[in-house]
Amino acid sequence: MVLVGVALVLVTSTQLRGQALRDGTGSATRVAVYAAGVVPSSAFATGVLSTAEQAAVATATRGFDDELVELRLWSADGRLMYSSDAATTGLPHAERLARVMQSGTPDALVQPDVRAGRASNDQRTVLDVYVPVTLADTATPDARSGVSPDDRVGAAEVMLDRTATQETLRSTTRTVGLVVVGSLALLWLLLFRIVHATSRRLRTTALENARLALLDSLTGLPNRRLLSDQMQRAIDRVADEGARVGLILLDIDRFKDINDTLGHDHGDELLQQVAERLRHALRDDDVVARLGGDEFAILLPDVRTVANAERLARRVRGLFAQPFELTDIALHVETSVGVACLPDHAADASSLMRTADIAMYAAKHHRAGVSVYSPDADDSSPARLVLLGELHRALGERPDDRPAQLEMHYQPKIELASQRTVGLEALIRWRHPTRGLLPPGVFVPLAEQSGLIHRVTTFALEESVRQLARWQEQGHQVPVAVNLSAHDVVSPAVVDTIERLLAEHGVAPSLLEVEITETALVADPSRVVPVLERLQALGVAVAIDDFGTGTTSISQLRDLPVAELKIDRLFVADLGEGGRAGSEVVVQAMVDLAHSFGLRVVAEGVEDEATARTLARLEVDRAQGYLWARPAPAGDVHPPGTPALHPIG
Repeated sequence: MVLVGVALVLVTSTQLRGQALRDGTGSATRVAVYAAGVVPSSAFATGVLSTAEQAAVATATRGFDDELVELRLWSADGRLMYSSDAATTGLPHAERLARVMQSGTPDALVQPDVRAGRASNDQRTVLDVYVPVTLADTATPDARSGVSPDDRVGAAEVMLDRTATQETLRSTTRTVGLVVVGSLALLWLLLFRIVHATSRRLRTTALENARLALLDSLTGLPNRRLLSDQMQRAIDRVADEGARVGLILLDIDRFKDINDTLGHDHGDELLQQVAERLRHALRDDDVVARLGGDEFAILLPDVRTVANAERLARRVRGLFAQPFELTDIALHVETSVGVACLPDHAADASSLMRTADIAMYAAKHHRAGVSVYSPDADDSSPARLVLLGELHRALGERPDDRPAQLEMHYQPKIELASQRTVGLEALIRWRHPTRGLLPPGVFVPLAEQSGLIHRVTTFALEESVRQLARWQEQGHQVPVAVNLSAHDVVSPAVVDTIERLLAEHGVAPSLLEVEITETALVADPSRVVPVLERLQALGVAVAIDDFGTGTTSISQLRDLPVAELKIDRLFVADLGEGGRAGSEVVVQAMVDLAHSFGLRVVAEGVEDEATARTLARLEVDRAQGYLWARPAPAGDVHPPGTPALHPIG
């Protein structure tokens, strides 16, 4: 109740303050509209108001003198155009001004009046609001073609006296707090009497509720929860005796048709009769349970052989030979029954339930009536789980083990103007002992889902930096790009790893590049951008991979610490024969955008000369693809800096 009281007071106070802030922001917006309404749009471009224009602003806002502390007009680039306190110079709050200019919504802040010249003992509270000014707000909107009246040309900073409002809010909050405390005290007394009177009844029904929670409400049989408990007890008991635990699962064939045809009332009556037959036909130690719907389970706590369990299952199915006498109909019912035993088919309660379920659906699928679990019919363990286990082993038992099956291949990046190899992209491969050489698309998603991706990335970085050091010793200065997953690029630890590896092997940071996907960038920019800024400060170049598949805005692209954009292969493929119409326009737009920000452009997936020539004509800087070389081990890579193996004409 104390928490409720505190919450009520906080919510009320928050609502009052929010409403007061909205009202103040509305007043500030009106002041800004009046002020901007007498200022020509050209003045916001020059950042200068004439004496007559300043007088016009003062006249237009005179009606707000009772609450207006100061009015300032700022140009879009932060120049002070007007101050009601006759200030001629000043600086805006840069972040707030930029936020207002970008979002187009006012930015309000309650703070003490800290303007220069105010005495500390005469301090008052003001509402400082930055209000965006658009072309439509000014005295002479720009009507040029292509210019929207919603374009923001500057901002008005309006300071309103907030002292009286703040005092009113504090007084109101105190009053609400007293009322809430008194009300809760009275409520506590009433609740105490109610709770005291009902607690005795609750205690007497607690045991009954616990019992009902373990039983199926329709049939009175144990439910799934009680069956799981009984199954675990049986397994624990036979573990010391070397016996078996059997589980029979059955469901009624075409039960949905029965419900749809006869109605749910008849369906419920059928389930109740099935429960009665099962309950009275089995041994005393056997547990019959309803798992839900038309599915029943029979636990055999002590069964000698799998064959005995199968015989019991056939006897259970024989119970359905006689028709069920419902209210007004005799109904013949067929069932599908699955059998599994521990330890023959499972090692624990969960896997025993799973294998019995597989056997039941095998019986239904093959119309066999009764089916014993067989591994040949078990397709519920996808190959991906096996592959994940093998990936664990391939990475080594300990995090510091050197993965023996993983290796790095390198694909050249070709400068289209000179047709020379100017860089390499490092691509990880898994030389699987039975499946051969696996590309990253097969196992990297598994690594990302299981948390192994950090060890995979560390291996890729270590191998790439080692290879850079070898090439450096041979006199080759070739940049190598390594892909970082979305899980790596949100953690500063990857920067520490890169810095350590470069220092350990004596490799210049300019020789290492990292690539991140555009989707990883836009997913969590608040965590990704600081990592990219650290990499840039270190001297490691950053490239945005798969550009065009995400939602990076132009403003984000302008401010990102990246050096290169890699156009996604989907757009490159459209440039070839049979591609989409207008694809050249899209790629050209990407190239122009990147070049306007001083970024290099790389095209991926180039497989024919026609596409390469089109990319060169569109002024794409670099390209890579099967046209020049497939990814290959370091020893088979064409020497960097030399002409491409297959130059285009």
